[in-house]
Amino acid sequence: MSERRIGTNLAAAGAPLTLAGAAMYVLPGPGFPILASGLAALTTGLVMTAATCRN
Repeated sequence: MSERRIGTNLAAAGAPLTLAGAAMYVLPGPGFPILASGLAALTTGLVMTAATCRN
């Protein structure tokens, strides 16, 4: 699996996790750990994808 595909998958998984963590601040659930892990996955995925898109 290429580094770009891993980054895309991480970003795709991090976006819903981030939204779920933000929703859990209002709804019952562990809001901060889910939000933090979603942001970490999203940021890592975007950085990995951007690093492989060099010309």
